[in-house]
Amino acid sequence: MEESATPADGGLVLRSAAFTDHTLIPDRYSYEGGNVSPPLEWGTPPDGTAELVLLCEDPDAPGGTFTHWVVTGIPPEASGVDENALPPRATPGRNGFGESGWGGPRPPVGDDAHRYFFRLHAADQPLGLGDEPTADDVRRALGGHVLTTGTLVGMFGR
Repeated sequence: MEESATPADGGLVLRSAAFTDHTLIPDRYSYEGGNVSPPLEWGTPPDGTAELVLLCEDPDAPGGTFTHWVVTGIPPEASGVDENALPPRATPGRNGFGESGWGGPRPPVGDDAHRYFFRLHAADQPLGLGDEPTADDVRRALGGHVLTTGTLVGMFGR
């Protein structure tokens, strides 16, 4: 089942001014094209949200799901992230390139376009993950604490 930027279950709506759901992510956001993180915006999270957490992952990577972005500690009053920036108090995590922050798309040359799932989770408690958490750290901490999620899927191929 395809996930949409407009969830039917009342979840968060996640959008970008740079691309729309299931369309191509511009090259400037790719690892080799500038490696600039894309702007994102979202609606108001539900009451009881203590922290927002953002993950971007490529499930089509040859070695299994590859993490491109982990951001924790996003305040619930934040309504988005500007291009190449983070909201105040947010903490960048470690991506699959072994770097802190955004690591743009870089699928193998010749592959069909890969899907990049941007997921914003509203957690009912602070996750307290500290500096440079991984996607696995986030998933463990979120267990049983997700109020809702918003998803935006971008595509990229070379």
